[in-house]
Amino acid sequence: MPLPARVPPGPALRPSDDDAGHLSYPAAVAALVERGRFGIHLGLGRTRALLAAMGDPHERIQGALVAGTNGKGSVQALVSSMLSAAGYRVGQAPKPHLVEYRERIVVGGEPIAPDDFARLVSRVLTLNRSVPGRLGPPTEFELLTAAAFAWFDEQRVDLAVVEVGLGGRLDATNAWDGGVAAVTSVAMDHAAVLGDTIALIAREKAAILKRGDRAVTGATGEALEVVRRRARRLGIPLAEVTPLAVLSMDRDGLRVDAPGLGPVHMGLLGRHQAANAAVALGVVDALEAAGLARVPARARRDGLERARWPGRLELLRLSAEHAVGNAAVARGSVDVLLDGAHNPDGVRALLDALEELRPTLAPGPVTAIIGIMRDKDAGEMLDRLASSPALAGARIVTVRIGARGLDGGELAARVRNAWAARSDGRPAEVTAAESPEEALDLAVETAARAGGPVVVAGSLYLVGAVRGLLVTRGLRA
Repeated sequence: MPLPARVPPGPALRPSDDDAGHLSYPAAVAALVERGRFGIHLGLGRTRALLAAMGDPHERIQGALVAGTNGKGSVQALVSSMLSAAGYRVGQAPKPHLVEYRERIVVGGEPIAPDDFARLVSRVLTLNRSVPGRLGPPTEFELLTAAAFAWFDEQRVDLAVVEVGLGGRLDATNAWDGGVAAVTSVAMDHAAVLGDTIALIAREKAAILKRGDRAVTGATGEALEVVRRRARRLGIPLAEVTPLAVLSMDRDGLRVDAPGLGPVHMGLLGRHQAANAAVALGVVDALEAAGLARVPARARRDGLERARWPGRLELLRLSAEHAVGNAAVARGSVDVLLDGAHNPDGVRALLDALEELRPTLAPGPVTAIIGIMRDKDAGEMLDRLASSPALAGARIVTVRIGARGLDGGELAARVRNAWAARSDGRPAEVTAAESPEEALDLAVETAARAGGPVVVAGSLYLVGAVRGLLVTRGLRA
């Protein structure tokens, strides 16, 4: 296996004399969260200054940067899995984390160790003093991005696959040029920040394409035209991919027909993953064309089959031995389907998959746990949920997620209104919970008693909270 040419790593970022040791892992996480008070402050100046103070570790890393409204997380998971199957040591920067902060910095499939996370965050916090005051204080995400590249450099990764946080042009990750850039899909999301049209949002995402890159996109329509113009302006090759043909889908995954590979089983659920797999294969092709990797057919097949992306159409089975709260699972098991579905297009993909999976899930009405952030298009998301045949007669538990989430009571009222506006006017049974823990207890207790699966959706933060509760209580995904 030919490894990509690589600049020798810089010095490991061990605590300097003025660090006085480093923070504990809980204190490092708290320090990052506290930085959240600066909010989202887009721009590359602070990140570049931080990376320069650290010896520019990102300049010694090659790989792929992935942007898109939906699908970028799945694409980075699929690409990383195929590269790993080919024998490469891969660094990943997925986002957001579901249960633990350190899930955002991954090498060789393993999250960074708590002590190393704390050490790097401590060092980055110290070095942020070197950022010119005129640029403003580095944000939580900027500090984390700098720490991720420092860890990749220390660990001598062969390649990195990095997911853009928000947009692309001014996102902290765009301070890096790994040689390959991908734009998955483009839809309306974060309109207040990125623009209120598809063209404006696509322009922000297409800005991750840089001169000298190879580019891949699964975008369509107006967004595709924007990506094409950017590639032509820079004089770089652009691979435009279309979804793979879906042969079948069941609760264990998807079978697709991949060019040059034939029928392939994927471990990810949902027909939309056929589009993500096409982009991922395009990224691998681009890495090969750039001389950065060689991924034979066997590694591609194995990588597509082994790839997992927790919390994104992830189907778990809760058995009696994993009782939740005071609710024993009397019927033997409860199906729990977790999906972030944090925008209207994400909700549509969830509902399409749910309708197709419905015959393989526990019989009975769905019990759904819903939490939505205030900056999302809750109205359209709820309209789509209410109009779905898969959610006819559903029991809904609403819950607030963090300070930015819609209040559970307010969300419950909006759910009732959305369901009442359906053509049949059939009201939903809605309960507002005080916490994710209470919401999970209510939902599982209802499903165990009355049948049907539990669906958790509306926010990756909600999915992360629920998944963390399940893992804490002994359920292994």
